Amino acid sequence: MPKPSPRVFDLIGTLVRFGLAAVWLVSGWLKISDAGQTYIAVKAYELLPDGLIGPVATTLPLLELALGLMLIAGFGTRLAGIGSIVLLVLLIAVIAQSWARGLTIDCGCFGGGGQVAAGQTQYPQEIARDTGFLLLAVWLTLRPSTLFSVDGWLGWNSKAAPDDSSDGKAS
Repeated sequence: MPKPSPRVFDLIGTLVRFGLAAVWLVSGWLKISDAGQTYIAVKAYELLPDGLIGPVATTLPLLELALGLMLIAGFGTRLAGIGSIVLLVLLIAVIAQSWARGLTIDCGCFGGGGQVAAGQTQYPQEIARDTGFLLLAVWLTLRPSTLFSVDGWLGWNSKAAPDDSSDGKAS
């Protein structure tokens, strides 16, 4: 069975990169556009002392926007993938702990967030969705070579995916 060409993987990676960039840009924008609601969402997790809620509510959307901008430009794609993995694992963990503790909150992942009525929580869906995003981040970390990227213009793609230099044929 013929191995897909590196160009096919580059195209897939490009779609993955743009998709994850859109996730971070939309999520970060919605949070930073409603800073008061983001504060309420972070507080609803009941994990942080009051003095850290504001800094986290401010930093989180900025970090998401930074990751989104890096990914849309294709600059530091592997680093953005690693940062995305770390952030997504953290988000999945805090959602899971909320579920385990019986809190009734909306995650606030795309704006909103805070207390909701019992029965309105969507923890399994939120964890499944974030796990899907995590898989995208893993792809970009393992194979950051994509089309239309600053990394490519800088020649970083050829160093990032050495296995793709062959076409699957013995030389």
